[in-house]
Amino acid sequence: MRLPLVASLAWQDYRNDWRLSACAVLALVAVLAPLLVLFGLKFGLVGSLTERLQRDAGVREIIPLGGARFDAAYVAALAARPDVAFAVPRTRQIAASVQLSLPGREALTAEMIPTAVGDPLLGGLPVPNDLQDVLLSQTAAEKLGVRAGDSLQALLTRQNAGRDSSRALSLRVLGVLPLEAFGRDALFAAPGLLEAAEDFRDGLAVDAFGWPGEAPGERAQRIYPAFRLYARGLDDVEPLRRYFAGQGVEVFTQAAAIERVQSLSRNLTLVFWLIAALALAGAFAAICAGALAAVQRKRRELAVLRLVGFGTSALLAFVVLQALYSSAFAALLAAALYRLAQGGLNRLFVAQPGEHAAQLLPTHYLVAVLAVLAASLLAALLGGWRVCRIDAAQGVRDV
Repeated sequence: MRLPLVASLAWQDYRNDWRLSACAVLALVAVLAPLLVLFGLKFGLVGSLTERLQRDAGVREIIPLGGARFDAAYVAALAARPDVAFAVPRTRQIAASVQLSLPGREALTAEMIPTAVGDPLLGGLPVPNDLQDVLLSQTAAEKLGVRAGDSLQALLTRQNAGRDSSRALSLRVLGVLPLEAFGRDALFAAPGLLEAAEDFRDGLAVDAFGWPGEAPGERAQRIYPAFRLYARGLDDVEPLRRYFAGQGVEVFTQAAAIERVQSLSRNLTLVFWLIAALALAGAFAAICAGALAAVQRKRRELAVLRLVGFGTSALLAFVVLQALYSSAFAALLAAALYRLAQGGLNRLFVAQPGEHAAQLLPTHYLVAVLAVLAASLLAALLGGWRVCRIDAAQGVRDV
């Protein structure tokens, strides 16, 4: 089969019959463009919601409830799990508070939160390693009027054996967490500072600061009532919840919110494929009918081609190539129309930078083009089967 010659003849005939060719292209565009917009909305909407959840570390946080007891080895084993992004032990909540002050400023009571390398709330902020280095939440920093590089005073108080006592220490502010990371008055510090505060309030000696007290005794093996833990991804939250449930540890998670987004994704996918199947079935039928009509309309021309030596495969390729020409033009025009619609939808409905109401990746365009060309090829083959029955003599006589 002389494919280059057949392709050239099919193209020349396609150009000469441009009105019908344009109608075939526009019919396909009427199907493809809405499908691209629908899929773009589905992918952009669900993708933006998923990215928003992924950026919000609080959605991936797993909070233990009740009076559980954990040792350092248990929390270290959790941190080593592949589905855990960050885990650090946490001291008793009642002992994790401190009064922060500056000269001329009213003292502020803030909660102390342990942090370490890998804490998803810190972002690019430095990690406090020294016991006197801390990070502040934005609300606490604003109330105290401090910023990165400043120093402030911390006061720990206790009541032990009926006597009130306190200890003061100087802290260095390494940075301030943004409001979206943490919205309460808080101080983020190395776990050692929280352990020192807990020991002080329990009346124990704190060697790191030279504070006198009772010997640790049986507290040499520290037991923690809770931990800070963040799942590595959204899909890891529910498996971790089941893991802790199996161990008898009650936890609070945002699994329900994650499931709502995933359910929305599944439902939109089902709706898209249902609409796509109906639309593509109609387009497939139209291409088949167009190929049949083309064979009937160009019966004389095809018969002449058979007379001059073109076989059945060449005549079928003639019909198929014209269908592929229409599909290629339709795919390009539909993509251009989608880009216009995408720009308008994103300008109208996007509330946060970096998010998309409608979005398609380059791979989506490629898959769409290949799918359209494959469907057109199959439909043209089925619709053009009558070319096999063209008799050269009958065609020439227009019988």
